Amino acid sequence: MDSTERRQKQPVLSVRDLRKTYGDGSVVAVDDVSFSVERGSVVGLLGPNGAGKTSTIKSILGVVLPDEGEVEVDGVNVHDGNEEIYEKLSAVLEGARNVYWRLTVRENLSFFSSLQGIDPRDHREEHEELMELLNIDHKADEVVKDLSRGMKQKTALACALVRQTPVLFLDEPTLGLDVEASHDLRQELERLVTQENRTVILSSHDMDVMQDLCDRIIIMDEGEVVTDEDVTELVQLFQTQAYEVVFEEAVPTTPRRALESEFDVTEWRERGDWTVCEVSMDDRERVHDLMDVLEEFDLTPRSVSVVQPDLEDVFLEVTGEAEYGETEDAAKRVEGRA
Repeated sequence: MDSTERRQKQPVLSVRDLRKTYGDGSVVAVDDVSFSVERGSVVGLLGPNGAGKTSTIKSILGVVLPDEGEVEVDGVNVHDGNEEIYEKLSAVLEGARNVYWRLTVRENLSFFSSLQGIDPRDHREEHEELMELLNIDHKADEVVKDLSRGMKQKTALACALVRQTPVLFLDEPTLGLDVEASHDLRQELERLVTQENRTVILSSHDMDVMQDLCDRIIIMDEGEVVTDEDVTELVQLFQTQAYEVVFEEAVPTTPRRALESEFDVTEWRERGDWTVCEVSMDDRERVHDLMDVLEEFDLTPRSVSVVQPDLEDVFLEVTGEAEYGETEDAAKRVEGRA
């Protein structure tokens, strides 16, 4: 096997035994975190506030020096002081000035591409296409500090993309983007991964973006990795027999209590003049019992539909932020289910 083949088979990102504390060491932000990322994949990194996600990202980028552990990107140790690392990583961080505000959009693209050893004069057409893709071409010669928040975000994304690094970190990339720009960004990221074998680490509160783009999701809580699963498998893992039942009328107290005594009714809500409830059961055959109870009270539902979990449901349960789940129980479900 030659060096190119070995490089393709090795993880492009490797995080080993990462630990980061603050203050006198009593505040543990990251606690023994390890994971690897394969080349040409999109991996989502999720976590509630205070989960250690931001410290992990900054440690990987070399912005923060961890107390313990190692990070390698494309075979280069991030914390060894090797300048080669800057050719391996690019990032857009939420709340940061990711570009130079006193330069124009076009000047920023030229500057950041030159950091990668790319002569911007040879890639003017690509820069124009990228600005057009993100709908900032009409602002190309305006100084960034005078742009709106959304336009600044688009400029930051463009500057990260033009560097053509093997690994791209995007923290809340769709923040401030309109629907069309968000859709275009998704398509561009898919192209980078499938056609150019680039690797994207994505962090976002937009669960639809995460579920659509990511091959795999890593969820952190209290400084630890509590879940690291393929997206599809993770959602299926939390599949339950849940049904949404819609009535075209108000449901009196007595039948409500009868349903609650027989089934796990997780929610009642009003939708105009209609009443909607969500019923969970451990056996799908019990849906026949549900219909018998409704018939007993002369209630005819307008519809009964299966409720499918999504990534947001999984995230809330794993991190213990949903009413029906605690972190420890959810983590055990991920680790111990057959």
